Amino acid sequence: MADLYWDPFDVDLDDNPWDAWRRMRDEAPVYRNDRHDFWALSRHADVEVAHRDPKTFSSSRGTVLEIMGPDLSRTGQMIFLDPPDHTHLRHLVSRAFTPRRTSQIERRVRDLCVDMLDQLRGQSEFDYLQDFGANLPPMVISSLLGLPEEDQVEVRHIIDRVFHIEPGVGMVNETSLNASGEVAAYVAKEIDKKREEPQDDLLSALVAAEIEEEDGTVRRMTPREVVEFAMLLYMAGTETVARFLGWAAVVLADNPDQRKELVSDFSLIPAAVEEILRLEAPSPVQGRWTTRDVELHDTVIPKDSKVLLLTAAAGRDERAYTNPDRFDIHRSGPPHVSFGYGIHFCLGAALARLEARVALEETFKRFPEWDVDHARAERLHTSTVRGYAKVPIRV
Repeated sequence: MADLYWDPFDVDLDDNPWDAWRRMRDEAPVYRNDRHDFWALSRHADVEVAHRDPKTFSSSRGTVLEIMGPDLSRTGQMIFLDPPDHTHLRHLVSRAFTPRRTSQIERRVRDLCVDMLDQLRGQSEFDYLQDFGANLPPMVISSLLGLPEEDQVEVRHIIDRVFHIEPGVGMVNETSLNASGEVAAYVAKEIDKKREEPQDDLLSALVAAEIEEEDGTVRRMTPREVVEFAMLLYMAGTETVARFLGWAAVVLADNPDQRKELVSDFSLIPAAVEEILRLEAPSPVQGRWTTRDVELHDTVIPKDSKVLLLTAAAGRDERAYTNPDRFDIHRSGPPHVSFGYGIHFCLGAALARLEARVALEETFKRFPEWDVDHARAERLHTSTVRGYAKVPIRV
């Protein structure tokens, strides 16, 4: 048997990581990679416990392997904060990013889906991701923030450049960094407008949100924090939802009988969304930094170690799920960990679920059957997301 090896930069492993992840769960539940200097947890129970213990598994040193090391909490980005700073900022954001506001945007999500999918009617084949799935999330986030509709297409094109990938350096490249600066500058200008003339949108709510601190002082988000949160929404929400929709197209084509059930009964779609998230997690890896020695499965992870929580591997853990490699829209069992757990549970999970549900509903109305042209499909390879860049389908 070959030596057990896994790393998030290996393209071949990323295409088919399941055997390596199964062996890690069975043979090395606390896995060590010396080449890239990290540990990895792959069992469902271990990943869940680590997510719930931010005091031990800190986010302050980065959540993406290639940037982990320096203290990133000073950036003010919520994803890199631990309590109590994370708690205060998340409370502020939660005042604005409410379930009510998310549900209010459903009409806009549906309108966007209808508009884009109607343009594809009559075609015998098209790229489900490039022509639809990758375009939907940035438009939705722009609408949620309250950016003018006449600007949203241009913002979407800039966001496309934010996710530009170059071989050898990934997303840390001049094109991506310049585009990030453009989006941040644009959002900063919109913040000034919302401060002068607030509207019923997320950006206005973020600017106005207040919370009383323990010492009695009232705090608002700084302009920089608002910009950083908007960028986090774009970075996290755009990539993950796009990858999810790519996986949905592939998984449902591979399971036509269950797709037929969904077409005939839309009430089953939310469960199917959760099952796709479990089976093919769009964000398969989250990085953490240990603040103390951790002993687990007779192995000690030293203090100040990089630890990768493999949520995608956890989703196929035989200890948590029966026949975990099988797609089953009627599955019962523990919740998946694809949105994380604990204090860093994805704040946009409700929005992502809404987008996924509406996108599938509107897709089924127009295209109840399709096949994927795997010969022309293209995968996207980064250390933080897993999925497709192109999914050509025949309808």
